[in-house]
Amino acid sequence: MTTSSDISNKPVMDNHQLTEKLKPEILVKAKKLGFSDVQLAHIFKTTESDVRQYRKSLNISAVYKTVDTCAAEFDAKTPYHYSTFEEENESSVSENKKVVILGGGPNRIGQGIEFDYCCVQAVFALKEAGYEAIMINCNPETVSTDYDIADKLYFEPLTFEDTMNILELEKPIGVIVSFGGQTPLRLSTALEKAGIKILGTDSNGIDIAEDRKRFGQLLDSLNIPHPEYGIAASLDEAYEITERIGYPVLVRPSYVLGGRAMKIIYNHESLKEYIDQALLVSEKHPLLIDRFLEHAQEYDIDALADESDCIVCGIMEHIEAAGVHSGDSTSVLPPYNANPVAIQKMKDYTRQLAKALNVVGLMNVQFAVQDDDVFVIEVNPRASRTVPFVCKATGLPIVKVACHMMLGEKLADLKEPYKLKDCDELGLNHLAIKEPVFPFSKFLKSGVYLGPEMRSTGEVMGLADNFGEAFAKATMATGITLPTSGTVFISVSDTDKNEQTLNVARKLYQIGFDILATVGTRRFLSDNHIECRTVYKVGEGRPNIFDIIRLGKVQFVINTPRGEKARYDEEAIGTAAVLSRVPFVTTLEAAEAAVMGIECLRKQSFEAKSLNDYIS
Repeated sequence: MTTSSDISNKPVMDNHQLTEKLKPEILVKAKKLGFSDVQLAHIFKTTESDVRQYRKSLNISAVYKTVDTCAAEFDAKTPYHYSTFEEENESSVSENKKVVILGGGPNRIGQGIEFDYCCVQAVFALKEAGYEAIMINCNPETVSTDYDIADKLYFEPLTFEDTMNILELEKPIGVIVSFGGQTPLRLSTALEKAGIKILGTDSNGIDIAEDRKRFGQLLDSLNIPHPEYGIAASLDEAYEITERIGYPVLVRPSYVLGGRAMKIIYNHESLKEYIDQALLVSEKHPLLIDRFLEHAQEYDIDALADESDCIVCGIMEHIEAAGVHSGDSTSVLPPYNANPVAIQKMKDYTRQLAKALNVVGLMNVQFAVQDDDVFVIEVNPRASRTVPFVCKATGLPIVKVACHMMLGEKLADLKEPYKLKDCDELGLNHLAIKEPVFPFSKFLKSGVYLGPEMRSTGEVMGLADNFGEAFAKATMATGITLPTSGTVFISVSDTDKNEQTLNVARKLYQIGFDILATVGTRRFLSDNHIECRTVYKVGEGRPNIFDIIRLGKVQFVINTPRGEKARYDEEAIGTAAVLSRVPFVTTLEAAEAAVMGIECLRKQSFEAKSLNDYIS
């Protein structure tokens, strides 16, 4: 899709030329046929703003038709609206004070129904506060587009033109862009320039967090550690950066959705291939190159903040290693294996960043901890995909509170009525585990290795008083049951040939599992008195591990790759595991979690409790 920024460097015709070229009758016909202002600007080599001004001067505007939700049987109290370029406008505008919420748009990998939860909770909060809640969204499968939820629903695309048409008609006191994920967030700057009040964090704070270069400069100014990075506008510049910071590196463009187009690169050849495949790399569309922290542990923090206060609502520890997108990571709340010193640093950095970005409402910060050093990876000054999980796990109504803050209330005044405390002061007696759900069985050729580009299409939650039970419940909810007996395949990298691997293998052996291993791993286990058998890697001979998994002779796979070749091997092993519905983990932390889940399953000591029982 063409955007107005795509044509900014093209010759622009003046208003007289535009009037001569784009006659009013042609413009009316084009709009009726569905041409957007951006498309017309592209055709006539001008800007979206000029086309919009010209159209408005001719009084050519969209009107709204009503979808009768009662099929004309009786008067519909909850209709919804869509735009068209005709004469009569069927959307009656009230005199009530109102707020518009921008939804998340169509579901796709990287942005899904987690944001719809936030939008719906925001609607409820606005109604409680006495405001008319107006929703703009275009996804028929979400709750926010149920015509019974909002006071008024516009079923429209989330573009600048379509949004502005509605805002000019309804004249709300402001717009909430931070509950719908990345899609509405991208509109914040343009809407603010057009005179629309953005409720919550302003567009400058949003842009600093989203623009990788500006964000890096902010972290440097605050003296907050972050992975070494550089901005490249060409292949030569990219080579210079990687020579300075070393491989492996994480390469990504600015303003990405769900980690799209992000990749871990291990050498010059792969870097050249990545840039050759990129559509455009230039000063205007640079790449950010980060040093990749291959042995780090990741954490997510969700917080509420305003200019004078900040509450850390939830700290989630990722089971998967750094480099796996946060939406694809199994997360534990509260963290079960964290260094208290690192936790305090993360909380301190979160508060510094909230103040520097002038956050009002929700924010999410992602950290990597490596050898007790804490690095900031990313900040999102909006509701993140973890917010519904945190709300349900802790019982804190953080979306509702954020909405009240956006309407002008102070966080300090909201603490007592909503019983808000920092997460480590809540006194939770249970663990909550968020487990992603993947579509690999339907898209085998897409590969199964998890990385910085999000792959999951859903998630589930397991709650229990102990880790093993919570993990087992979460895994079962994804449709995969951990085995309680059988054969486990283990293949670990040289860096993972340590006591952690031995503990996992010993526990599995002690509870009766047979162990298969590749040559190097078998030698390591045997040297430490753990009995196991050797199996070929993919490409070493037949039958290899791929064949054995496909024959149903393996019930659990532990494979921790390091480096590009190892990850190629893992794709073949992972594909076999997916085809055979065999549980498959790629980190020692995930293997430890799985073993705890298996031990719980063997004891058969599950109990069922309601969500309210856990959070009361």
